[in-house]
Amino acid sequence: MLQPSKPKFRKQHKGRIHGKAQSGSKLNFGSYGLKARTPGRINARQIEAARRAITREMQREGRVWIRIFPDVPVSKKPAEVRMGKGKGSVEFWISRIHPGRILFEVDGVSEDIAKNALLLGAAKLPIKSFFIKRMDV
Repeated sequence: MLQPSKPKFRKQHKGRIHGKAQSGSKLNFGSYGLKARTPGRINARQIEAARRAITREMQREGRVWIRIFPDVPVSKKPAEVRMGKGKGSVEFWISRIHPGRILFEVDGVSEDIAKNALLLGAAKLPIKSFFIKRMDV
């Protein structure tokens, strides 16, 4: 699973997701992509599940680019622990997603295979997204 190798700080504040994506909102690598429609948080397990679904549907042909990286730690306290005593330990890593962000890109397969694969991958994610293609294809 994806996670940073050496984060500068162990724990972070939760933060908020405001506005639309500035960077990462255009296709850079592939001909087809999956674009976020709503804001949200995607964890490393969900990214990996979507990647597996996409590559399996494409039957390992073509190429897949993951355009998001889970670099925000999320901490949790164990169940039935009293209030206080500090912040919990890091449980998993998430990526904050703004609307308009490209999540995955695909190339080297036909449009219908790419669309099926990306929509299967989108079903594994907790946010709404849609299929896009490069205009010069």
